[in-house]
Amino acid sequence: RRHTREGRQRPAIRTARMTSRVEIWTDGACKQNPGPGGWGAVLRAGTAGLHLWGGEPSTTNNQMELTAAIRALERLDRATLVRLHTDSTYVMKGMQEWIHNWKRRNWLTAAKKPVSNVELWQRLDAAVDRHEVEWIWVKGHSGDPGNELADSLANRGVDDFARRGLIGENEERQ
Repeated sequence: RRHTREGRQRPAIRTARMTSRVEIWTDGACKQNPGPGGWGAVLRAGTAGLHLWGGEPSTTNNQMELTAAIRALERLDRATLVRLHTDSTYVMKGMQEWIHNWKRRNWLTAAKKPVSNVELWQRLDAAVDRHEVEWIWVKGHSGDPGNELADSLANRGVDDFARRGLIGENEERQ
């Protein structure tokens, strides 16, 4: 296992061309909301795989859900066809329904208030822009192996912070 510094970018899975497909499962976890939280992501391209996770001392579940998707997409080294599985309706609706209007209104809601977690939404928007992403909603804790693993990694992020004070990104290659 390698620990990386916050924000350090390294390619996770090398993809040959846009016809390559990467499957990603993401999840966020928060022991209190707000409170200590974690995020996890599982990336698979053919037989290559990568597990990512991290933790933060004071965050929300929604922030961790967004962070998981951001970190996974940012680790791809070139434009890729992505199937991103999430159990977060917040992330799904945000990317499929809300973001277009937020951008049109200069990151304001219909009520003319600033979008919550705007920095994360903008970072996710930039990460998505590099790829062709198909968003797939999965019911959490329903037995989907990728989702269960992402959930386990997110909780590992919380535990790493709680037990050892580790903040940032961790990885394991599969």
